[in-house]
Amino acid sequence: MLKTRILTALVLLAVLLPVLYSNNPTAFAVVASVFFGAAIWECFRLFNPGARSALAIAGAWTLAFAYAFFMREQGDPTFWFAIGALLWALRFAPTLKLGLPPLASTPNTLLSLLYAISLVACFAAIVMLFQYSALFLLSVLVIVWSADIFAYVCGKTFGKNKLAPSISPGKSWEGAIGGGIVTLLLASLTVVFGGELLANTFAVRVQASFGWLGMLAVIALIVVASVVGDLFESQLKRRAGMKDSSNLLPGHGGVLDRIDALVPVLPLAALIATRL
Repeated sequence: MLKTRILTALVLLAVLLPVLYSNNPTAFAVVASVFFGAAIWECFRLFNPGARSALAIAGAWTLAFAYAFFMREQGDPTFWFAIGALLWALRFAPTLKLGLPPLASTPNTLLSLLYAISLVACFAAIVMLFQYSALFLLSVLVIVWSADIFAYVCGKTFGKNKLAPSISPGKSWEGAIGGGIVTLLLASLTVVFGGELLANTFAVRVQASFGWLGMLAVIALIVVASVVGDLFESQLKRRAGMKDSSNLLPGHGGVLDRIDALVPVLPLAALIATRL
C-alpha cells in the first residue's frame, strides 16, 4: 500500500507541477476541469450511493464549469468566493453538530446541490489564485497540507481528547491545535526569512497588507476551515458507508479525499486575496 501511495503521489506531481509552471492555459484548463469533474462525480456518489446518474450529472456540471471559467471571457469571480465562504459558515459547519439529513430525502438532495456549488467555488478559486502565480496558489495549498500533516503528527504524539468521535475517531483536539500552532509558526518564519524568493506567497502578502495580527488571524481561520472541510467529508463517507470517496487515486482514495480540506479554504483564501 505504501508503494502504491508513493507511486500515485509521484505521478500526480509529475503531471501537476509541469502544468502549473508551463504557463500553458489550455493544459491548466484541461487538468482543472478533469479534477473538477472527478470531484463532482464523487460528490453525487456520496450523497446518493449507488446512483447510476452520477456520471451523467458530473459530465453536465463539468461542461458548465469549463465553459464558464475557460471558454468565455470571465467576469468577477468574487461572487463565487463569497457564496463558497457563506455556505461553509452557515450550512456545512453547523452540520457537524446537527447531523446530515437522511439519504433518501429532499433536504439531502438540496444539500448535495449546495456542496456541488461549493466545489464550483473551490475550483473557481483555484483558477483565480493561479492567475496571481503558481507559487501563490501553492503557498495556500501548503498551509492546508502543513496543518494536516502536523495535526497527524501531534495527534499521534499527544492526542487524548477526541475532536469528533462520531465522525472521525482518529482526530484529536491536541492534533488539530498542534497542527495549527506549527502552521502559524511556519507562516511566521516564511514572512521573516522568505526574502524575495517567497515575497509573492500568501502569508507574506497577507502580513504586508494586514500586519502580524491580521496574518496570524487569517492563517488560524484557514486552519480551522481546513479541519471543518475534512470532517464534513468524513461525515458524508460515514453516512454513505464508504471508506473513500472513490478509488480514482490508488492508495489515496478519491479526489475529494485529497481536496476535502481545501474546499472551504480556497474560496476563503481567494476572497482575502482580492483585498491584498
